[in-house]
Amino acid sequence: MSLPLFLVESLPTGEAGTLTGPEGHHAATVQRLGVGESLILADGKGGTATASITAVGRGSLELRILSRGYERQPDPSVTVVQGIAKGERGELAVQAMTEVGVDTIVPWAAARSVAQWRGERGDRSRERWASTAREAAKQARRAWLPEVPSAEATGAVAARLTASALGLVLHEEADAPLSAVELPPAGEITVVVGPEGGVAPAELAAFTAAGAVPVRLGTSVLRTSTAGVAALAVLSLRLGRW
Repeated sequence: MSLPLFLVESLPTGEAGTLTGPEGHHAATVQRLGVGESLILADGKGGTATASITAVGRGSLELRILSRGYERQPDPSVTVVQGIAKGERGELAVQAMTEVGVDTIVPWAAARSVAQWRGERGDRSRERWASTAREAAKQARRAWLPEVPSAEATGAVAARLTASALGLVLHEEADAPLSAVELPPAGEITVVVGPEGGVAPAELAAFTAAGAVPVRLGTSVLRTSTAGVAALAVLSLRLGRW
C-alpha cells in the first residue's frame, strides 16, 4: 500500500519537521498514524519529501525527513474547461479529473449551465471545486495540485483556446475522434466540456473560430461529469502519461 500524502505550504528545509494544522490533525487524530510509520509531504508544486514519524502530539506529528524528490510538471499540460453543472455533478467531475491527472480545471459559465455562479455564491462554489481537487490530489498521491481559477465566460474561454497549443471541444456531432487528432509536442492542450445541455451552437462557432477542433469520444453521449474524465484517459494514454 502506498504511503499517505499530506499537502503543506512549504517542505521542511532541514532533517526534521512538524506537521500541524488541519493536515496534522487528520494524520494524528483521524488516521491515527503512529511513531515509526512513514508518510509523504507535498507542496502541490512538484516537491515531495518522504518522512518517518518520530513523535505524535495533539493534532501534530514530529517528523524525520528520509528523502526528497521533485516531479516535473507534465508537458504538454492538459486543461479542462468544465461547463458549470447543477448539484454535485461538477464536483464529481473535478474529483475524477484530478485523480486521472488534469493540470487545470476552468469553470465555464456556459449558456446552457443551469447553475449560475454569481457574487459570494460563485466564490463559494469555486472554493468547493478547489477543495475537491485538493482532496482528490491527496487521494491520488499527486505532487502537483491542479489549478482552479475563477469561472470564465465564453469570450474568455475562446481567448484561452486561441492561446493554447491545441484546443478541443467535445461534441457528439463531431466527425473527428479524439483518438486520431494530432497532438502537439509541448504547450497547453485545452479541452472544453459542455454542461448538461451541451455546447450551444453559438458557443461552438466561437470556439471553432478561435481555432479549436470539435472531437468526439465515441458513439454514445456521456454526462458532463464523465466526459472530461474519458477525454483525459484518452489523452493520458496518447501523451505517454499512462
